[in-house]
Amino acid sequence: MENNEIAQESTLADEVRSELSEIDSLDISEHAERFENLHKKLHEALTTIDGL
Repeated sequence: MENNEIAQESTLADEVRSELSEIDSLDISEHAERFENLHKKLHEALTTIDGL
């Protein structure tokens, strides 16, 4: 794995942690939409991994 890929993974992981913290502070009625957006982001990241 190249340094650039490691940096991107760290950035994505940091973004996900930040978004989860934000979701936690929202009214529960807003959770579903935010979780769906987060799921899409994670799915896109996973499908870009070589070999998948």
